[in-house]
Amino acid sequence: MAWVEDGPADADPVLMLHGEPSWSFLYRRMIPVLASAGHRVICPDLVGFGRTDKPTRVEDHTYARHVEWMRTLVFDELDLTRVTLVGQDWGGLIGLRLAAEHPSRFSNLVVANTGLPTGDVSMPEVWWQFREAIRTQPTIDVGRFVQSGCQHPMSDAVRAAYDAPFPDSSYNAGPRAMPGLVPTSPDDPAAAANRAAWATLRESPAPMLVAFSDGDPVTGGMAPIFRREMRGAEGYEHPVVGGAGHFLQEDAGEVLAGHIVEFLGTVDKRHD
Repeated sequence: MAWVEDGPADADPVLMLHGEPSWSFLYRRMIPVLASAGHRVICPDLVGFGRTDKPTRVEDHTYARHVEWMRTLVFDELDLTRVTLVGQDWGGLIGLRLAAEHPSRFSNLVVANTGLPTGDVSMPEVWWQFREAIRTQPTIDVGRFVQSGCQHPMSDAVRAAYDAPFPDSSYNAGPRAMPGLVPTSPDDPAAAANRAAWATLRESPAPMLVAFSDGDPVTGGMAPIFRREMRGAEGYEHPVVGGAGHFLQEDAGEVLAGHIVEFLGTVDKRHD
């Protein structure tokens, strides 16, 4: 697994996890903001994405494996503690599982255009359309898919950067697999573990920032649920990032990073 890191090595880590079908390039506008504020920033590439190794078979990917792969990196390899999680899209699906299952490792949680589906509530129609497209199209234009989840146009160079980890179809098993791993029925293999994670996180005292965009048709409905149901979200100002789509890091990365810096400053003052 590959990752990028910036900021003071002795500072508490901010672990920023990307989702489908992007990679840590998505966080390039946020890393300098957090690092200059004194935070140690770590952005891994999920297995099958970015500069991380890419299994060639779709069936090599399971939800449980992705949770375990990330656990191995951040705990066994990097031995991170006092972690602030920043999770968007699959970054939340994986990161929130880790936070629920290893609560002593995490200090704060930031959820941004993500969820923790259990299959008990149906996914929005736009997500089903995306799932069908990415599973059935003979070739996957990753840059185009990322662009479709943004409200602002990307340059040709930026689109090429999103495409770069996937030079031909043999590298695309990860992007093809991930939509099929989202629990969409109550008896999905990951549903029970996600329900258990919800139960733990609801009662977790870890401070939570809910920082969703104003233009995400995929996960936008989760923002009020996180704000309402999570104990750790109580008492904080939860921003709405304006003019941004599903990939709010691409549309408004500096703004989102600024909200995270402000949130962590508020948490620190409360603990003083």
